[in-house]
Amino acid sequence: MQKKYDYILIDTPPSLGLLTINALTASEGVIVPVQCEYLSLRGLLQLERTIEMIRENINPNLKIRGILPTLLDARTLHGREAVEVLRENFGKLVYKTVVAKTIRFAEAPVRGSSVLKYDPKGKGAEAYRALAREVLNGKSR
Repeated sequence: MQKKYDYILIDTPPSLGLLTINALTASEGVIVPVQCEYLSLRGLLQLERTIEMIRENINPNLKIRGILPTLLDARTLHGREAVEVLRENFGKLVYKTVVAKTIRFAEAPVRGSSVLKYDPKGKGAEAYRALAREVLNGKSR
């Protein structure tokens, strides 16, 4: 199947359960969405350890392709500092695209829709389009 497609995306739950471990085992790379909050930054360290274990034992080709700062509330110092910490610690792995917090992310599933369909001209949809361009233009790591 890999020869038919340039990219195959596997969207997993935001936990390190069996589904996520299986997806990492089947993947060559991972794009890690990280909420712009302190506890999420700590979770990234745990994910790095898990990826290293998978690389050592199951899938030597697995690597982090990029880190996507998400749910940024740019009005808060905490949120802005979280993005800075990501960039300082992970450098070029952090995408230029940052997904800001918007109520549309909560409203879209209630309407049975993605944010791209629910609010196609909104900031959330635009951010995910920008990420897609970044990945497709070879800026993924």
